[in-house]
Amino acid sequence: MKGWRLRLHEIIFEAETPAGKAFDVLLLWTILLNVGVIMLESVPSMQAEHANLFTALEWAFTGVFTLEYLTRLWTVRKPLLYATSFFGLVDLLAILPTFVGLAFPGLHSLRIIRIIRLLRVFRVLKLGGFTQAASTIAQALRSSRPKITVFLMAVLALVTIMGTVMYLVEGPASGFTSIPRSVYWAIVTVTTVGYGDLAPETVLGQIIASAMMITGYAIIAVPTGIVGAELARSQPNSTSTKACDDCGAEGHRDDASHCYRCGAPVA
Repeated sequence: MKGWRLRLHEIIFEAETPAGKAFDVLLLWTILLNVGVIMLESVPSMQAEHANLFTALEWAFTGVFTLEYLTRLWTVRKPLLYATSFFGLVDLLAILPTFVGLAFPGLHSLRIIRIIRLLRVFRVLKLGGFTQAASTIAQALRSSRPKITVFLMAVLALVTIMGTVMYLVEGPASGFTSIPRSVYWAIVTVTTVGYGDLAPETVLGQIIASAMMITGYAIIAVPTGIVGAELARSQPNSTSTKACDDCGAEGHRDDASHCYRCGAPVA
């Protein structure tokens, strides 16, 4: 790439340059304004009074995001790779709801998913260490996945057993009309949410419920301990905002020489 195409690639994909950082900050403010307009539009009184203004603003925002998306595709060597990447799909989802809403008005409110694009804030705040912190957390969560999976399976077995027991103890007279409904109550109780729509009435049922409530506090602490231990062991990777010229992938290590996604050289 050369000329304007290379210059636009640096501005759009690189947050380490002054122009790139200014572009990302401007883009984030545009996303926030668009999300704010969508939220105001959902207020009936605002919609009735400013319907035409909201429509004009929505198409203006959609035009800006569409132009930005097409420019991103034009400034990479392999547009299909970028289009199928995580951020490529996020960018596409930012413009699709408006066009889909023309054919299916009920899907118009899905425009709020544009707030997902705020994930780009980590690129802008790279100098503050946010990208490195996010990478460390992601690594800890990946390392914790097997342990958390086993833990969740154990919790699922527990609430199933206790829900069945409560169904037998309380029965339909207390609102426990089926095992699935009783399991729902067990989940609400163990997680200490306590909606109050179901409550045991017998002494034995209340004793079981009390034991489950106390157990719930211990259950909540377990995932925190697992992830915390992995965070302590995780070695933060030094990452940058260097973007691949071919597919637009971001988040490479500072010492990376090739793209982790497509294998192309990274300058």
